[in-house]
Parts: sequence; structure tokens; C-alpha cells
Amino acid sequence: MVATDDAIAAAREAARSASSLDELRAALEKFDGCALKGSATRLVFADGNPSAKIMLVGEAPGRDEDIEGVPFVGRAGKLLDRMLAAIGLDRTSVYLANVVPWRPPGNRTPTPQETQICLPFVLRQVELANPDILICLGQLSAQALLGTKDSISKSRGRWFTFTTGYAEKREIRAMPIFHPDFLLLSPLQKRIAWRDLLSVKKALAE
Repeated sequence: MVATDDAIAAAREAARSASSLDELRAALEKFDGCALKGSATRLVFADGNPSAKIMLVGEAPGRDEDIEGVPFVGRAGKLLDRMLAAIGLDRTSVYLANVVPWRPPGNRTPTPQETQICLPFVLRQVELANPDILICLGQLSAQALLGTKDSISKSRGRWFTFTTGYAEKREIRAMPIFHPDFLLLSPLQKRIAWRDLLSVKKALAE
């Protein structure tokens, strides 16, 4: 395992060199700077439509995602599908990814080091997908992508600006919302999540 600083530098270089999502996926397949790759079954890169106006980025794959190689396919994924359907969307009209593309052992939260090593890849992924709206699912995603230090309870439902960084700079509207995993554990918060989704629906129509 290379040192964290070296791994981050290598990730930045690999991400920067990718000129398409296919090239980015290939770069991740070859990248050995994150120890999670060794314990995961497979890379979980993305699902949905890479040309969609809206991109959703979660935290990291879980057990079901690790088996299938597709993000958001377990219980949380089914809830996310219902959430999207409630505002007229499905997997053909969104693009799904995670900050960390390999499952942490036991579904634990990725460490700050693991997150920082993987971050250049997801930043480039957002840039290449070039959505009009970016949705950060959960606190780790919001803090990593938007640089906020706030808890998800404070940041959710607020509009932020995500600025692409590798090529020509572009500003993308971004909103953190509760992760479906959290909503499964705290179903009373679904009413708040519904309000946030209505804000997203309104923004998509603008």
C-alpha cells in the first residue's frame, strides 16, 4: 500500500488524464492506491444515464452493491427508486455513483484517508457527466464534494455550488439530502426528505 499522499497524487493524475467516463472507469480498475480494492469483490462505478440532467452521489457500496457491481441495489436502493419515482424520475433519467467505489469491510464508513484517495475520481466523474443538478446523498458525500463541515441535518435542503476543477470550470447547483440508509432507520425523516425532493423537482423544471 502506497503512502496516502502518494496515493492521492496518483489518483489526481489518473483522474485528470481520463477524457471520458469509460476511460475513468478503466483508470479506477487499474488504480491500486486504495486498500479497499483488495477487500472488495468488484468496482462499483455507476448506474443510470450518464447524460442525465441530475446526478446523485452516495457514500460507498454496501454488500448488495459489491455483489452486483451496481450502486444502490439493496434496501436503500429500492427506497431511492421510490423517492425518485415520487418526482417523476427513474434510473433512465438520473446518473448514480458513490464517493468511494469499493465496499468498505462490514459496510463501515470509509475513513477520511480512503475518502481523500478516491475523491479525485468522483470529482472527475461529476465533471465528465456534467449534470445540471448534483444531489449529495448523506453527510460524507456532502462534506467531500461540497466542502461543508455541517452535519447533514444542517446542510440538507440547502442549495450549494459545486465547481468543477480539472478542465474548464463550470458551476453546478448541488443539494445534500438524507441518505436512503438513514431514512430506513429514521422513517419519520421521510417528510423532510420529501420537501427536499420537491425542491429538486422544481429546479429541474426551471
